[in-house]
Amino acid sequence: MSSLAVYIIVLVLYLLMLVITGLLTSKQTRNVEDFHIGSRQIGPWVTSLSYVAAYFSSVVIVGGGGFGYKYGMSTIWIGAINVLVGTLLCWIILGPRIRKFTHRLKTITVPGFLGERYNSRFANIFPALIIVVFLIVYNISILKGMGHIFEVLMNMPYFWGLVISGVITLVYVVIGGYLAVVWTSFIQAWVMAIGLIVMTVFSLKAVGGISAANQALSGINSGLVNTPGIWGWSGLISYALIVSFGVWGMPQMVIRFYSIKNLKVLKVGTILVTVATCLAFLPYFNGAIARVLYPGLKNPDLAIPTLVKATLSPFGASLVLTAVLAAGMSTLSSVMIIISGSLIHDLFEKGFKMKFEGNQSLNLSKIASLTIGLISIFLAIKPPALILTLTAFAWALIASATLWPIFFGIFWKGTTKTACVISMVGGFITASLWLIMKNPWGIHGFIPGVLVGLILIIVISFFTPKFTPEHIERIWGTDK
Repeated sequence: MSSLAVYIIVLVLYLLMLVITGLLTSKQTRNVEDFHIGSRQIGPWVTSLSYVAAYFSSVVIVGGGGFGYKYGMSTIWIGAINVLVGTLLCWIILGPRIRKFTHRLKTITVPGFLGERYNSRFANIFPALIIVVFLIVYNISILKGMGHIFEVLMNMPYFWGLVISGVITLVYVVIGGYLAVVWTSFIQAWVMAIGLIVMTVFSLKAVGGISAANQALSGINSGLVNTPGIWGWSGLISYALIVSFGVWGMPQMVIRFYSIKNLKVLKVGTILVTVATCLAFLPYFNGAIARVLYPGLKNPDLAIPTLVKATLSPFGASLVLTAVLAAGMSTLSSVMIIISGSLIHDLFEKGFKMKFEGNQSLNLSKIASLTIGLISIFLAIKPPALILTLTAFAWALIASATLWPIFFGIFWKGTTKTACVISMVGGFITASLWLIMKNPWGIHGFIPGVLVGLILIIVISFFTPKFTPEHIERIWGTDK
C-alpha cells in the first residue's frame, strides 16, 4: 500500500470520528449555555485533556518545532514554564475562583464576567472587541500549522490542506458546540500524545541519541545548546511568559474553568492536566533535532513536517499528521466558540442591547462560528512566516488587556471600575506600541503591556471610588 493511501485511510477514519462526535453531542446542545460552556457539567478527564489539546495546538507542535529549529535546545525552557506557570499554577490559583465567581454570576464568557464584576458596559465591550479581532489572528496561525502538515506529508497544496482541516472543524463546532469541542479535544489529546511520543522516539534514533544531537548542534553554533543561547534572555523569557502566564488572560483557556462540574473535580483535573502538559517539551526538542538532520530548511515551520516524513513509516507519519490536526482542530474549535460568544452575547446582546428570543441566540452563535471560521480560512491563505511569532502577537494584546482585570477581579474587592477600564486600555496600548516599535531590546510587547496594566490597576484603585457594599455582596456572596 502506498504512503498516500495510508495517510488517506487514517485521516478519513479520524475525521469521520470527529463528525460523529459532533452529531452525538448536538443532541445535548439545547440552548446557548450548552453551546458555550456545556451547562457547567464537564468532568475532570475531559476538562483537563481538552485544556491540554487547546493549549498545545498545531501552533506549539509546528510553531514550537520551528522555534526549536531556529533557537535550539534552550527553547525547552518554554515547555517547562508552560507546565509550571501555564498549567499547574493557573489551575491552583485561578481555576477554583473562576469557577466559583462565574457560576455565582451566571456568566458564560470572559467579557461577560468582567462586565458584571466591574458593573461596566465598557469592561464588557472593549475586551470582546479585542477577543474577536485578535483571536482571528490566532486562528490564522493554527490553520497555517495544519496546512503545512498536509503540504509536506501528503504533497498536497497548502491551500487544500488548509481548507480540509478548517472545514471539518467548522462542521463539528457548528452542530455540537462546546460539548463537541471538549469531547473531540479529549480524543485529540490522546492522538496528540501518541503522535508526539512516536515522533520523538524515531527522531532520536535518526540522530543517534541526545548526546549526539547536542554535539552536532554545538558544532553548528554553541548557542543552540547553551541557555539562553543565540536567543538571549530577553527573547527566551518574553516568549516563555507570553505562552505561559499569558494563558491566564486567554479566554479559550479560562473558559475550561467555567464549564467544569465542581471544585472537587477541579482538584483531580489539576493533577491530570499537569502530567499531560509535559508533552510541551517534545515539539521544541524535536525541532532542535531537525536542525541537525536538515540544516538548510528555508522556513523553520517546516522542521516538524520534514522530520516526520523523513524518519517515520507511512503509518507513523500518519499518526503525527492526525496528531497535528488534532491539536490544531481542538484549539481552532475552542477559539471559534469563544469568538462567537463574545460577538453575540457580549457585543450584540450586552453592548448593543439587542434582544433575542427563544433559540435565536443559539442559532446566531452557530452562524457566527461558521462565519468566523470561513474568514479565518480565507485570511490564512497567505499568512506571515513564523507561526509562534503570530501567536505571540495575538496573545500579547489580548492578555495585556484582560489578565489583571480577571485576576484582581476575583482576588481583591478593592479593585475599582475606573482602575479596570484604565488598566485594560493602558495595557493594550502599551503592548501595541511596543510591538509596532518591533520589540526594543528584544523584549516582547507582552512584558511592558502586562507591567503597565498591573501598575495602573493597583495604583488607580487606591484613588478612585470603591463599589458599594451591595455590589460587593452580589459579587462575593458569603465569601469574607
